[in-house]
Amino acid sequence: MLIKYEFLKILRKKSTLIVMAASLILTVFLFGLPILQYQTYHQDGVVKGLKGIAYTKEQYQNLSVPITDEYVKNTIAEYQKLFENPEHVGYDGNEKFLIGDAYWSYAAPRENLLSIIASVYDSPDESSGLNKLPELDLENTAGFYPSRNEKIKALLDMPSRNLSDAQKEYWSSKNSSVKTPLQYGYHEGFKIIMSSFELLIFAMLAVCIAIAPVFSGEYQAGTDAVILSGKYGRTRLATAKIIASMLFGILAFTLHVIAAFGLTLAAFGTDGYDLPLQIAGTSIPYPFTFLQAVLINLGVIYLVLTAMIGLTLLLSANLKSPYLVLIIIVPILFIPLFLSPNGTAGAYNLILFLLPYRAAMPELGKYISYQIGGVVFDALSMRAVVYAVLAAVIVPAAGRGFRRHQVA
Repeated sequence: MLIKYEFLKILRKKSTLIVMAASLILTVFLFGLPILQYQTYHQDGVVKGLKGIAYTKEQYQNLSVPITDEYVKNTIAEYQKLFENPEHVGYDGNEKFLIGDAYWSYAAPRENLLSIIASVYDSPDESSGLNKLPELDLENTAGFYPSRNEKIKALLDMPSRNLSDAQKEYWSSKNSSVKTPLQYGYHEGFKIIMSSFELLIFAMLAVCIAIAPVFSGEYQAGTDAVILSGKYGRTRLATAKIIASMLFGILAFTLHVIAAFGLTLAAFGTDGYDLPLQIAGTSIPYPFTFLQAVLINLGVIYLVLTAMIGLTLLLSANLKSPYLVLIIIVPILFIPLFLSPNGTAGAYNLILFLLPYRAAMPELGKYISYQIGGVVFDALSMRAVVYAVLAAVIVPAAGRGFRRHQVA
């Protein structure tokens, strides 16, 4: 009964309803922008919005194929053959490219697939796009998957990454678990979700705003004297407030997730959930499908949320005003928004990747490594461990803070 009472107490506040409504509207707007701004091209011009999405899906119908070495070789050969006809080739003074029907009928529908293939043959510090394909020597170049493995080895050996032998072994082992040949296909909806996770930070802030008064609101209103002098004021009530806050926070955040992901998948479709991440970046070493990656990163975000709820409650239990709580919480959530990593090694970068805003980003292709003794953690694992430990420490401390509060 106490938990139910405290839950409804949070839920029925006018300020909670206003904050949650505003946050939900903002979330829908931010996740709706990729739908409104989506555009693609065909021979007659630009196609926007839902019509553009439908056109893109149609282009993928004949491109859902396994990317075998043979398929890659044949595709490159077909692409190169088009350059043999001068009428198909344009030149801007720096590079040659396909024009006219050769481009629109062959290259345009396959542009993303061709880019994936071309990226494997780039060196780690190179991004040549499709420029390399017309001149690629198919007879004396390694196959697609040997070239991919060589590129990943070169990435791991880059001095700027400063990876230990144990870290290199960790990533090599993870990469060896990637199933080949990769299956290619339409995956636009999941690609957008993977690139938009950090937008959920606004939903996290809304939850923190709603629960900031859970303890400090009692101090501010002067009801702490009555509550703490009651039979269960310093025992069961503190626990009920914490459980109610957690339930509210998780349910409110889940509502935002459903709205955000539901809107995206309703527009772009659920196609591609079972496709490998490597079709979004061939150097990604995680052996996940898009759905697996979304669920795993979402799990990490829920751990971040739990720790932030715990921190909000801890501050609320020890500060006299909800506004003082938010003065601390807002910078913690949003200062990392204005900080950029300058690499993947070093204390600054490794700490930055663990802060709440950055922790929402999957960072799947960066080989971010944390090593404790002989044990290596990737970014996802380290975030999960750090925020699970923080939640386990902070949440009980919030309860102790309220129980020890001295009424003025």
